Amino acid sequence: MAKPLTDQDRRKQISVRGLAGVENVADLKTNFNRHLHFTLVKDRNVATKRDYYFALANTVRDHLVGRWIRTQQHYYEKDPKRVYYLSLEFYMGRTLQNTMVNLALENACDEATYQLGLDMEELQDIEEDLLIACFLDSMASLGLAAYGYGIRYEFGIFNQKIVSGWQVEEADDWLRYGNPWEKARPEYMRPVHFYGRVEHTADGVKWVDTQVVLALPYDTPVPGYRNNIVNTMRLWSAKAPCDFNLKDFNVGGYIQAVLDRNLAENISRVLYPNDNFFEGKELRLKQEYFVVAATLQDIIRRFKASKFGSTDVLFSLHVQVAIQLNDTHPALAIPELMRLLVDIEKVPWEKAWDIVIRTCAYTNHTVLPEALERWPVDLFQNLLPRHLEIIYEINRRHLERISKLYPGDTDRISRMSLIEEGDVKKINMAHLCIVGSHAVNGVARIHSDIIKNTVFKDFYEVDPEKFQNKTNGITPRRWLVMCNPGLAEVIAEKIGEDYIRDLDQLKKLLEFVNDDAFIRDVAKIKQENKMKFAAHLEAHYKVKINPSSMFDVQVKRIHEYKRQLLNCLHIITLYNRIKNEPNKPWTPRTIMIGGKAAPGYHTAKMIIKLITSIGDIVNNDPVVGDRLKVIFLENYRVTLAEKIIPAADLSEQISTAGTEASGTGNMKFMLNGALTIGTMDGANVEMAEEAGEENLFIFGMRVHDVEALDKKGYDAVSYYNRVPELKQAVDQIAGGFFSPSQPGLFKDLVNMLMHHDRFKVFADYEDYIRCQERVSALYKNPKEWTKMVIHNIAGCGKFSSDRTISEYAREIWGMEPSLEKIAAPDDPQPATPPLRAVEVFCLHGFDSLFSF
Repeated sequence: MAKPLTDQDRRKQISVRGLAGVENVADLKTNFNRHLHFTLVKDRNVATKRDYYFALANTVRDHLVGRWIRTQQHYYEKDPKRVYYLSLEFYMGRTLQNTMVNLALENACDEATYQLGLDMEELQDIEEDLLIACFLDSMASLGLAAYGYGIRYEFGIFNQKIVSGWQVEEADDWLRYGNPWEKARPEYMRPVHFYGRVEHTADGVKWVDTQVVLALPYDTPVPGYRNNIVNTMRLWSAKAPCDFNLKDFNVGGYIQAVLDRNLAENISRVLYPNDNFFEGKELRLKQEYFVVAATLQDIIRRFKASKFGSTDVLFSLHVQVAIQLNDTHPALAIPELMRLLVDIEKVPWEKAWDIVIRTCAYTNHTVLPEALERWPVDLFQNLLPRHLEIIYEINRRHLERISKLYPGDTDRISRMSLIEEGDVKKINMAHLCIVGSHAVNGVARIHSDIIKNTVFKDFYEVDPEKFQNKTNGITPRRWLVMCNPGLAEVIAEKIGEDYIRDLDQLKKLLEFVNDDAFIRDVAKIKQENKMKFAAHLEAHYKVKINPSSMFDVQVKRIHEYKRQLLNCLHIITLYNRIKNEPNKPWTPRTIMIGGKAAPGYHTAKMIIKLITSIGDIVNNDPVVGDRLKVIFLENYRVTLAEKIIPAADLSEQISTAGTEASGTGNMKFMLNGALTIGTMDGANVEMAEEAGEENLFIFGMRVHDVEALDKKGYDAVSYYNRVPELKQAVDQIAGGFFSPSQPGLFKDLVNMLMHHDRFKVFADYEDYIRCQERVSALYKNPKEWTKMVIHNIAGCGKFSSDRTISEYAREIWGMEPSLEKIAAPDDPQPATPPLRAVEVFCLHGFDSLFSF
C-alpha cells in the first residue's frame, strides 16, 4: 500500500513544476553548513534546533538577496511610479515557508535538510511569528514598485494565556532570538521632532526647541511569486540621539541621561491592541507621527535620488509617488507632507495642497463611531504645535468651500468640520483623511455603501468622485499553497497551477462538482487536515476531540459586534436539546472559538470567561459525550490560523449586519473548503454572490432590517419573554449554571444583553438556530456537503489580494500591474552584461546605482 503523502510531499509536487532547473541540493547543504559555522559559530555537536532553523533561514535568505538588489536596480533604471503603503500594524506570521514557496525552493530545501538528518517541519515550527501582509505579497507578485512602512515594535500583540478560564496577557517578545530576515539600515536614519514651539518670521515658519527622536529603519524583503521581484517592508525603530553634554559627567547627570533614553525609545516598544475603541493616549499619537515623519522624509529622499526627481521638481511628486493611508492611524501624513512642502521646500500653499491631495489616498476600515480617531486639540498643541496650525488652516479653507456650496447651512458646516467642538475640542482624523486625499475607499461593497450613505454622507455629496470600493482579498500563496498543500495539489491536478497567480481560474472547478472522484479527494483532504489538527490540539493543549465531528469554528478578535455571544447561546441551546433527547441521532460538533480580547476591554474578557465556563460544563457531561465539545483556542494567531482554517468544516461569520467592514478570515475559510454560516455583512454579501447564496448558510437581519429596528427601538426583553429556548439559555447564564462557584459572575453580560446590546444578539437568535439546524442536516450527507464546498472554492476567485491590489493600482495609484519576470541573478546575462552590483558599489559607491 502506498505511503500517504505528507504536506511536505504535496508542496514539493507543486513547487517543482514550472522551474527552469532543479536547485543544487549540494550547494544548499554547503551554504547551510557555512551559516552554521560562520554566522552562528556552532558545529553539529553543540547546535540546537533553533540554530538549525537560523542556518536554514539564512541559506534561503541568500537566495533573496541577489533578487532584492536586482529589483532595486530594476526600479532605479526604469524609474516607475512607486506606491507607499503606510500602516501602524502588519499581521504576524512565519516567513521561511512562504519565502520557499514564492522562490520555488521548497523541494530543494526539503531534500537538503533530509540529507542533513533534519526535519523540515520541526525547523519551521521553531520560527517566531514575524511579519506578513497579503497586500505586500500581491504588490510584489504583480511587479509593482511598492514599499510597506510601519513600526518595528519590540513587543507585538500580547501572547494570550488562559488561566482558570480567564485571559492573562504575557509579553510577546518576538525579537528575543533575533530576526534573520531583517536588515538594519542606519545610513537612512531620520530625525523626528516633538514638542517645541512655532516661530513665524519673514523667512517663513520654523518649528524650534523640539525634542528629537531618531528613526532607525529595518528592512524586510517581500518576495513576489516566482517573478524574481523582491520588494521592501521598512519598519522604523525609535532611538534616542547621542548628544549628551560632557559637563553632565561633572554634575552626576550622565547616568540619568542614559537611563532617560528609554523614554524616547518607548515609541516603538509595544503595539497597541486593536479593540475598536479609540483612546487618546499620547504615546499612540507619538507612534502615529513617528512613522509618518520618518516615512515622508524617506519618500522625499528616494524621490530626489531617483532619475525622475531632483530638488527642483517636487511639484511633480504626485506623478511618481502614491501614498496609501491604511485607516486613520497614518492620517498625520497629510499635515506632515504639507509642513515639508511649505516650510522646508518653500512650495506655495495652494500648490502644496494640490500635491498632497493628488498623492494621498485613504482606506477606511470601520463604521463603528467609537473606533474613529478623534485627538484632543490640547494634546496636539503640546506635542505637534506646527501640525495643529496646519490642520486649522486646512479646516479654514475646507469650511470656506463648504460655506460657498451650502450657504447658511451651519449644521452641515459643523458636521463636516475637521475640528469637533464640545467640552474638549477634538480633531476628527477621518475627516482630515477625506479632505486631504483624492480617493477614499471601503473594503467591501456593503461597507463602501454604508460610508457613502451614512458615516461620510456629507462628504460623499460634496465629492462623490472620491469614493470607491476595494473589496479585501487574501494571498492564495500563503492561504492555500502553503497552509493547505493537499487541497492545492488536488486542485492543480484538475485545472493546472496557473490558478495560483490567477485565482479566477478556480471557476473551472465547477466542471467537476459532480465528479465522484474529485468529491472524494476533496473530502479526504479535509479529513486528513482535521486529523492533523486534532493531533496538534492533543499534543499542545492536552485536549482530545473527535475528528469525525463537525469542526465549527469562530476565530477572530473578541468583540461585542462579532457576536461570540450569539455562538454561546447556540451552544447552550444545543446542549439543552441533547440533554432533553439524549437518544436522538445528533450531528456531533466540536465548536472552537478563539481570539484575543484587548487588555482593557472588560466585556470581551468576560465573553472569554463565559466560553471557557460553558466548555467546562459541556465537556464534562457524560450524557453529552463526544456529541458536543467546546474548545477555546488559546493564543489565536497566524500560525494557529494556518492549522485550523484548513481543518474547519463550518466558518462562523455572524456579526450584526452593517458592522463588519469586510473581514478576511471569511475568505480564508471559504478558500480552504469550509462552509460559511453568516449574516449579510461585510464581504459575506459578495461571497454569497460569487458562490451562490444557496451555497452559504445565510441568516438574520439585513442592513435595512437593522436600521428599521433601530427606528422602532430594539427591545431585547420581548425576545427573551417570547422565545422559551432563549429564555432558558439566558437564565442558565444569569443563574450560575455555568459558574456554580460564582453564581453572579455573568450578571453584567446578561444585563448588557437584556438592556444595552447595540448589536442585537437576541433579534437574530431564532433565525440563527434554524440555520444551524440546516447545517446539521446537511453535514449528515457528506457528498452533498462536499459539493457545496466545491461551489465555494470555485467562487473564491474574486477574493484574491492580487485582484484587490490590481484595482488599487489602476483606479487609485495610477499604476499598471505587470506579470513580467525580471532576470534573476543566476540567469544567463546579455551578450554585453552590465556591471555586477558589487562592481558598481566598489567603483561608484552605493547611492550612485540605486537607493533602497
